[in-house]
Parts: sequence; C-alpha cells; structure tokens
Amino acid sequence: MHIFERPIVMLDFETTGLSPAMGDRITEVAALRIEGGRITERYVSLVNCGVRIPSFITGLTGITQEMVDTAPPASRVVPELLDFIGADTLSAHNASFDEKFLLAESARLERACGHAALVCSLKLSRRVFPGMASYKLGQLSRQLGIAFRSAAHRAEADAEVAAEVLIHIGRHLGSSYGLPQVAPDLLVSLNRLAAAKVPGWLDKYAAEKKATQVN
Repeated sequence: MHIFERPIVMLDFETTGLSPAMGDRITEVAALRIEGGRITERYVSLVNCGVRIPSFITGLTGITQEMVDTAPPASRVVPELLDFIGADTLSAHNASFDEKFLLAESARLERACGHAALVCSLKLSRRVFPGMASYKLGQLSRQLGIAFRSAAHRAEADAEVAAEVLIHIGRHLGSSYGLPQVAPDLLVSLNRLAAAKVPGWLDKYAAEKKATQVN
C-alpha cells in the first residue's frame, strides 16, 4: 500500500546525555527513509565525537568507549547524515530531543539543516491512539503489535520500530478516514492540535479531500 505521499526520514540518536547545551554529544545515528509504506534506504553509523562515554550510557545502550573511539568522526558522519536527510520531512519519537542534537551537531560544523518539517511520532501516537497505557517507544510498539528485531536503545533498532509505528499510524489514518495517501503536512498539522480536537479535525479534512477528488 502506498501510504505516504512523500518520503519521511525517521531519525534516532544515541547520545552521552540529555542536553547538547550541557556538552552532551551523539554516539550513534540511524536515519531510515520511508517511501510509500516501507523503509527503502538507511544511514547508520557510530560516531566519534571525542568525548567520554559515561558508564550508565554503556549500561543502557551497550555502546563502549572503544566502539566510539574507532568510529568515524562527527565531522564526517554529520555532513553525510544531512545529505541523506536532504529536504525530506524528518520524524523521530520524541522529535524535539533528536532535532536539538541534529541542530547542535550541524552548528558545530557550520552546516544548515534542510529538512522540510518535523513530525513527532510520540505526539502523533497520543493524538491518533488516545488511551494507551504508555507512549514510550518500547511499550507503545508492544501495544501495537510491533516487535523489536534487535536490542532496544541502539539507534537502528529504535529508528526501525519508530518507523513501523509511523507506518502503522499512516495505515490507520488511511483506512479510518478514506485517504488514499497521507501527506507529511497532515502529520505536522496533527502534531500541533490538542488531542481532543483531532477526530473532528480529521473528519473535516477527509471530507474536504473527498470533495476535491470528486470535483
């Protein structure tokens, strides 16, 4: 099924902490391009940012100091990542976290980010599937019947599951509202709405789409 009207890139970073403003850096990146209703391309790499990996991060992710010390430098990985994303819409689960690291790492190299828009699959899940017990990626994916194929808290595994969540949302919107394709702009709009307004807004959106197709 050709779900999405235009490509969306799902991004996930592993990092040394929560805040680039406090000196935290990226240790691993995965960017997966979703076209139609499937993952068609991927960019995955460990990253050497020349920083110490805290022991609790190694415990959480399995990423060791030796792994990042022998990885490609950020000066190579970040430009390659930006080129991979291009002008496509960017998505992540808790997208503000990943985007702030992307912006910080890009600024260090005096590079601009070119993504068209940002979609948060966490916010989107709250609006499209209200009443879930949890919207954390691991618990949300289990509730939707989406399984991790490898260890969680590694960039590629997390990005892959988040991409499947986004595809699941696209299928749900398409089948529930009679949309042959879901535009990334629709997902951006849903992110900005209060959850209570989403069903009525979608009914109106779908009706307007059908009227346009008839005319």
